Amino acid sequence: MTTHSNTPAGWYPDPHGAHQTLRYWDGAQWTQHTSPDQGGPQAQAAQQVPQQAAAPDPRVQRQVQQQAGVAAGGPGGGSLFTEPVLVVNQKAKLIELTNEYKVMDQNGNQIGSVTEVGQSTLKKVARFVSSLDQFMTHRLEIRDAHGRPQLVLTRPAKVFKSRVLVSRPDGSPVGEIVQQNMIGKINFAMNANGQQVGAIKAENWRAWNFAIVDHADHEVARITKTWEGLAKTMFTTADNYVLQIHYQLPEPLLSLVVATALTVDTALKQDSRGLG
Repeated sequence: MTTHSNTPAGWYPDPHGAHQTLRYWDGAQWTQHTSPDQGGPQAQAAQQVPQQAAAPDPRVQRQVQQQAGVAAGGPGGGSLFTEPVLVVNQKAKLIELTNEYKVMDQNGNQIGSVTEVGQSTLKKVARFVSSLDQFMTHRLEIRDAHGRPQLVLTRPAKVFKSRVLVSRPDGSPVGEIVQQNMIGKINFAMNANGQQVGAIKAENWRAWNFAIVDHADHEVARITKTWEGLAKTMFTTADNYVLQIHYQLPEPLLSLVVATALTVDTALKQDSRGLG
């Protein structure tokens, strides 16, 4: 076999071969590969290169570490129920007709979403021209990164106090989150199977920050509302939260805690920004 001492190693077209036939010179010998259906070995190699992970989002990191005061931690499990920090950011809209949130990890990688489902056109019109949200039933789906529902939140129409029902996508109940008072610092009870398994306690009268405790009143998680800027606060519906879970929780408490990151907004602030 003829050697090519001056030929650098690499892929070369075979002048005598069929379309998409390449030869590889390793410095000592040629190796021929033919792959008419896959675009050649170069294309196959490109397909096998793993996709690079998205770089951390500095805006979300700033929101978590500086605004919410949560120290940077190690990597979680990459899902809604295994990450120690969930960042919940609502789409900024002048008037909210459909609740939509992105759920990210502490580095800004999207691991889920929340969207309102089952709204009629009449309901959207009513939300546009009035502040009647509190008298309407709201149903939201918490979805994973692939768009698959993980939890369903239903907030029945309320007059004074809110109640949110949490269930699995198949309809099996997880529990409920029930508002306990209307005056002063707002508190919610988290109930499952007829028993209280935890509570959500507002730390100020405006209900921006919450401590989440278990049945023994030990803090297990914390919700911090982060500042989205004066313009957004005054003129849009954007609400941003950071949920910090202190340690891995058992079910159904874990699912109820994850659900609270959406419940505090839907239960308390849904009727506060309309045209009416």
